[in-house]
Amino acid sequence: MADNSFSPPGAGDLFPPPILGGVTKPMMLVVLSVVIIAAFFLLTTRRMRLVPSRVQFAAESVYDFGRNTVAREQIGADDFRPFVPFIVSIFCFVLVNNIFGVVPLVQFPTMAHIGFPAAVALLLVFPLYHYVGIRRHGLVGYLRNQFIIPDVPKPVLWLLLIPTEVVLKFFFDPVNLAIRVFAAMFAGHMLVLVFTLSGEFLLLEAGPLLKPVSLLSFALAIGVTLLEALIQVLQAYIFATLSAHFIGRALATHH
Repeated sequence: MADNSFSPPGAGDLFPPPILGGVTKPMMLVVLSVVIIAAFFLLTTRRMRLVPSRVQFAAESVYDFGRNTVAREQIGADDFRPFVPFIVSIFCFVLVNNIFGVVPLVQFPTMAHIGFPAAVALLLVFPLYHYVGIRRHGLVGYLRNQFIIPDVPKPVLWLLLIPTEVVLKFFFDPVNLAIRVFAAMFAGHMLVLVFTLSGEFLLLEAGPLLKPVSLLSFALAIGVTLLEALIQVLQAYIFATLSAHFIGRALATHH
């Protein structure tokens, strides 16, 4: 090596300085994602046709995916319709914010900041599925439905199963929902940073024998970026599917 000045990327690289006042790049991207999603659906559905145009077909495909593949399958054919707008919105919001990570010049997945998926999980999904469950079964009926398993001996039920179910449904479920997408976006973006910056360092600062290794590093950066794009779509699907699953579980009659 020509010198030892290479500084590997760390978590601090995912916290860019404020752009204007206290407004940061991730904050601006979250607002931009809402504008993009709203504009997409408003423009593509402004002139609906029996034979859809390409953009109308794209919007209908996204809606159909959220409606039938996610909401209907997870919530059930009898109850899913009121929740379709919510599930489609959740899917699109997480998807666009994930995809920002591979968009040139933007290249920042906002869900790599734990605060954003945590806000969606803890402030939207978590209260909603408990609310609809209580509205359907009543408070006592909902708690009994969620935490009491029939035909289980009472000592096991009260000492083991009920505490476990309370921790799972009131803590681990929403936390798991948030951490799943956060961890995937954080790890993927860090890997891209590692291979990109190390490739740049090897190309510009390394000795002659190591400079060709930079090509391998850049190739790995491209490969990880393509893999990250796939994972970004997959994580949006998983987030929406789990959200719908929690709602369906709250509405279900049996545990």
